Amino acid sequence: MRTRPTLSWVPTEEPLPATTDLGPVAEALGRGGVLVLSGAGISTESGIPDYRGEGGSLSRHTPMTYQDFTADARARRRYWARSHLGWRTFGRARPNAGHRAVAAFARHDLLAGVVTQNVDGLHQAAGTAGVVELHGGLDRVVCLSCGALSPRRELARRLAEANAGFEPVAAGINPDGDADLTDEQVGDFRVAACARCGGVLKPDVVFFGENVPADRVERCRALVDSATSLLVLGSSLTVMSGLRFVRQAAQAGKPVLIVNRDPTRGDRHAVTRVSLPLGAALTAVADGLGIPADDGTVTPAQ
Repeated sequence: MRTRPTLSWVPTEEPLPATTDLGPVAEALGRGGVLVLSGAGISTESGIPDYRGEGGSLSRHTPMTYQDFTADARARRRYWARSHLGWRTFGRARPNAGHRAVAAFARHDLLAGVVTQNVDGLHQAAGTAGVVELHGGLDRVVCLSCGALSPRRELARRLAEANAGFEPVAAGINPDGDADLTDEQVGDFRVAACARCGGVLKPDVVFFGENVPADRVERCRALVDSATSLLVLGSSLTVMSGLRFVRQAAQAGKPVLIVNRDPTRGDRHAVTRVSLPLGAALTAVADGLGIPADDGTVTPAQ
């Protein structure tokens, strides 16, 4: 059974008081064994907006749902037109100071792992190995008929050839790589089928209304079990896909620490919520631990 998408969350309790004290975060990392759970907020400094923060994309854009994508060919045309245009901008995004700090923590064996709700690949581009992409990655596509995986750059080439002259100006870019276009701008955009079987292609990401694969969830649960604490970076925890791991850690008596500018759905499970820009905050923590985050990013192949 697929769940109904949760796009918003309204606090029903008194919010956890925010702090600017990074001491508890530094102490947790200093002990090691920290599991990082990151959300869209860690990528905003790379030019990718988040969903729910100030100016977040949900104020102007409703994300594609799995049900609409699979049931409606017109919805798929709109999605691929917008995503094709958005990919050009999305694919040029580079890791920021927050991603580099997380990579530095990993290099110094302070982390039990990194789970990201993001589909942008920026943790990997910063040099972090073994990242669990909870919601998949935009750098690949999957056929819904035969299951074949192929690189996104290959599909981008095919779509460009099939839609010569498609150069609309987007009103904005969203965390899922989907650009804001009107129906008039989408026009008669031509969608590419699977090169192997002619089936429907979908980005290898978990759409709203679609379940995270069970084996991926279990891998994340095992990481929570092995961790000493959970550090949430830039996530509102609105959707259950991430919130469940916060609840699991709290129920196991493991400290949950959150660095996010706004209140989150997981605040009542946390020992602290730091309200600071992520790049500067994580860089300060890294410096304080004597492991400055360098700028040695790895550029992902598009």
